[in-house]
Amino acid sequence: MVTRAEIGVIGGSGFYSLLDNAEEIELSTPYGPPSDVVTVGRIGSRTVAFIPRHGRDHRFPPHRIPYRANLWALRSLGVTQVLAPSAVGSLKPEIGPGALVIPDQFVDRTSGRVQTYYDVNGAVHVSLADPYCPSGRAVAMTAAMTGGWEVVDGGTLVVIEGPRFSTRAESRWFSSNGWSIVGMTGFPEAALARELALCYTSLSLVTDHDAGVEAGEGVTHEEVLAFFGANVAKMRTLVSEAVGMLPRERSCSCGNALDGIKLPFELP
Repeated sequence: MVTRAEIGVIGGSGFYSLLDNAEEIELSTPYGPPSDVVTVGRIGSRTVAFIPRHGRDHRFPPHRIPYRANLWALRSLGVTQVLAPSAVGSLKPEIGPGALVIPDQFVDRTSGRVQTYYDVNGAVHVSLADPYCPSGRAVAMTAAMTGGWEVVDGGTLVVIEGPRFSTRAESRWFSSNGWSIVGMTGFPEAALARELALCYTSLSLVTDHDAGVEAGEGVTHEEVLAFFGANVAKMRTLVSEAVGMLPRERSCSCGNALDGIKLPFELP
């Protein structure tokens, strides 16, 4: 069986499995165990490690996900590129449920989440001006268009603390800033990936319009899970196609994110 992997996939709400005939690996990290056992297998000729972000029983709410352990576990298996599907709400009337957004920016509106590996033995400042991998984004766009998705190239994901949804006032404020989508798990995941010099690409599936975009009672957790669940097979196909298209040799700057920086400990 495969015990190393080159590509990591972190599954979002309702996306709890990916690989058939995969090996389950229980990993420990300096930051505790990841959300669940890591499954490692193949998609075509590529080796892939999969972690369900919330756990297979959805036991971790967004603010309790062991983000540091998840990314560390993937890197310890040899992963260099990460695809991250997630469910999001739309902040724009023209981006409706079923659309796939490949964001190029995020805004952090969380509070209290540990967002770095480098919080002891001196400061380490890693650039995050462009938080998502340009190569990964290009691959995701191509795979999505080939697969017939309504796909949006770029946009800003605002990440809220959760687990509650936004008020109408918050949602309207987010929209007035020009932000495109809102979710609860994109941070610190993307920042931690950069601190490990991983390529990170968000695949953001719009499940609803957020509370301030249109009238109504506002979205519920059950509705989000139901919509994402109805699209899991399509998302799994997209991820599989994107995995096969990711470059075997990285030419982006993500892998050089730590060049010239003195780290306080050795990375896996």
